[in-house]
This record gives sequence, C-alpha cells and structure tokens, in this order.
Amino acid sequence: MNIFEFRDHLVDEYQQYIKSFMRLRDQRIAGLVDSRLREGVFYPEPLLQLNPSFARGQSIESLTAAGQLHPECARIFRREKREELDSGSPLNLHRHQEEAIQEAAAGRNYVLTTGTGSGKSLSYIIPIVDHVLREGSGKGIRAIVVYPMNALANSQEGELEKYLVSGYPAGQPPVTYARYTGQDDQPKREEILRRPPDILLTNYVMLELLLTRPFEQKIIEAAQGLRFLVLDELHTYRGRQGADVALLVRRLRDRLAAERMLCVGTSATIAGGQTLQAQREQVALVASTIFGAVVQPESVILETLERRTTATPTESDPQSIEKLRQRVVTAHSRETFPKSYA
Repeated sequence: MNIFEFRDHLVDEYQQYIKSFMRLRDQRIAGLVDSRLREGVFYPEPLLQLNPSFARGQSIESLTAAGQLHPECARIFRREKREELDSGSPLNLHRHQEEAIQEAAAGRNYVLTTGTGSGKSLSYIIPIVDHVLREGSGKGIRAIVVYPMNALANSQEGELEKYLVSGYPAGQPPVTYARYTGQDDQPKREEILRRPPDILLTNYVMLELLLTRPFEQKIIEAAQGLRFLVLDELHTYRGRQGADVALLVRRLRDRLAAERMLCVGTSATIAGGQTLQAQREQVALVASTIFGAVVQPESVILETLERRTTATPTESDPQSIEKLRQRVVTAHSRETFPKSYA
C-alpha cells in the first residue's frame, strides 16, 4: 500500500462529504470555495517522522536480581506473555522508566513528562505492584489511579490484564485491580464494594462522588492510609478544573489519613524554548500546587532520546539532497515503501 495515495484517497472522500453539505447559489463564492478546497486548505500535508528511540535502562530482571524490585515482578512484567507461567521474554525498561522506579523507591513525589508511546503507565504501575507484593495483596486499596477520561481507564485496565492475569491461574492474580467509573454496571460496583482491589482505576468525577456518597463508604474505608495517588495526563488539569482537582486531592488525603501518600503525575512532553532546568521548575511548581505536596524539580523526569540516524548536513550538502530525492522517487515508482522505511 502506498501511504501517500491512501492519504489522498481519504482526503478526497472527506472532501466529497463536506461538499455534499454546501449549497452556494452565488457562483463567485462557489468558485472561490471550490478553488480553496482544491488547494487543500483544510488538510495538512503528510507528515513523515521517525518514532523516537528512547535511551535504554535496566531490565526488570536486573532490578529484581539487585533487590530493587520484588522477585515476582520478573514474572509479571514480561513481553508477549501468554497463558503459561514464565512465558514471554524479559522486559527491558527505558531509562526514564527506571528513573521513575527509583524515585518511587526513595519515597519522593514525581512527574514523568515524556512523549507518546514512551511507556508512561509502567512508570507508576511497576512501583505500585512492587509495593503491593511487598506488603501482601488483599490489604485494602493501596493505589488510586485517576484518569481524565474513561477511555484511558479502559485502556489501562487492558494493560493490567496483560501483566497481572496472563500467566496466572484463573481468579488468582498476584495483585488485584478494578475499574470504577460511571460506565460500570451495578453488579460490578457491588463486587468492588465487597472485595476492594489493591489498585483502583477511576476518573476525578467518580473520585469526588466516592468521597460523598454514603453507600460507597466501604471503598473509602478500604483506602485508608493510601500509598499511591496517580494523576494521569496531569497537563489536562488547568483553570477551574485544575482548581477542583487540587482541592479534591487535599480532601482525599485528609479523608484517607494518607500522610505518606506518594503523588505521581504523568504528562505530555514539555514544550521547548526554555532551559531544561527552568522547564523542570515550572512543572514541579504546577504539580506541587495540584498535589498539595512538594514535587522537587529533580523529581521531574524527562525522556532521554538516542539518535536513530547519522548526523548529515542535508541542507548544505547537495549530494545528500540528491540521494534523498532518488530514494523518494524510487519508492514512489514502486508504489510502496522499501523495508528500511517501515
């Protein structure tokens, strides 16, 4: 499949859909609109970019061997796990994930700000699972993970199933988890009230309701002394919503008597323009304001990238420009991408 032709096909279909709503009687206006549509003003040009290559950290097995993680973590966090115990292959961490684990082990609040596909969720799931394994499962809710949208909670539930269900006997995960949102039916909610999980996935609106609705106080009782509070997509909490969530976190800490509660935030990559230290300080200030607890600039974890390509002065090197041109022409003539582009 030629991805450029596929893009043009999608644009053409969407353009026809838009034009089906247009009924312009003035021919001059109709001509102008038609002209602008042909110019593609509504549709950006295709964007080509390489997936970032994140610097590698240690493997889960290395951290368990060194005693930094519970030994069972090496069986839980594996790539391509199947139903069989110890299936799959060892999981290698990115450097920023390893740094997040170290921050949690030191008992410091932290924020991870990295790009899409960087494994942000593992940066808090691994420390949470490690904590539950060390204390023992079934001793109440040890972590609450708050998402701005139910879709994110649903996605995370699937990730936890991959790690905590696959490879273990049915109904016997090493660490329990549950999603509690407005999408869940009453029988599921009642089951959570009867048997609170180790990890609770929810959204900030539902968390607010949990603090106020009498029939859900069993969840609040089970979460006393909460150890982890995670705000996923921290950058979405701004303005009035940010103020509401900040007050919610303070009420939660007070209601749960969670003096040792570790606050964790994840966020999109920080925009440039300032020095890295200035960016860290700004993120730390925002996170501290929302959490009502200190987040040090040194505990704002940034991604570390590795170069995938050789540094070539393409703009000033005619030979490099010609090679690139020939490569594009060759790929287009084949109506597909060479394997090296995949």
